[in-house]
Amino acid sequence: MGQLIAIEGLDGAGKNTLVTALTAIWQSAGLRVAHFTFPRYGQSVHADLASEALHGSHGDLCESVYAMALMFALDRREARSSIAAAAADCDIVVCDRYVASNAAYNAGRLLQDAGGEVVSWVDTLEFGRFGLPVPDRHVLLGVTPEVAMSRARGRAESDAARMRDVYERDDSLQRRVDDVYHQLAQSNWRSPWILTDGSDPAALAAELHP
Repeated sequence: MGQLIAIEGLDGAGKNTLVTALTAIWQSAGLRVAHFTFPRYGQSVHADLASEALHGSHGDLCESVYAMALMFALDRREARSSIAAAAADCDIVVCDRYVASNAAYNAGRLLQDAGGEVVSWVDTLEFGRFGLPVPDRHVLLGVTPEVAMSRARGRAESDAARMRDVYERDDSLQRRVDDVYHQLAQSNWRSPWILTDGSDPAALAAELHP
């Protein structure tokens, strides 16, 4: 059974870059690696509906914290069998965002901390009712909110297809989410967490899979 690793962090933190680097390092060492990126835009109707809501469609859908959280959770629920199959076939399965993102973002939206009700609700829904596998390790890409937000703005300015959504445009929300992420990491929510700035992917790859 392969090791399941979840890479978490703010929009613009550099998660995709880190996942790409880790995957290349592990594959060059002869390991079989699979990776998933959540939300699965273009693959999941629930992810696409959530994205459309974040860009102003579907009436007041985006205003409901729990409705949006459920959309993202259902996206992962649809991928459960694919994650299980990858874990059976590979040495490492790495996820660019996973359940902790739902916990952190919605706690931030509701002005709750990591001990709040919505974090427990996400845990019960996704790991409990939906039966998603719990990661063996979490990695928090802990660049500052200012750096992450600057990157997200620059990405949107250079690529019209990457227009920032309502979450990404809310600087206060991004800072609150960052706080919750660090609380989850400090408490080792659901599994051991590693905090990194992403500057040394080779060392991180070795720590995650010696």
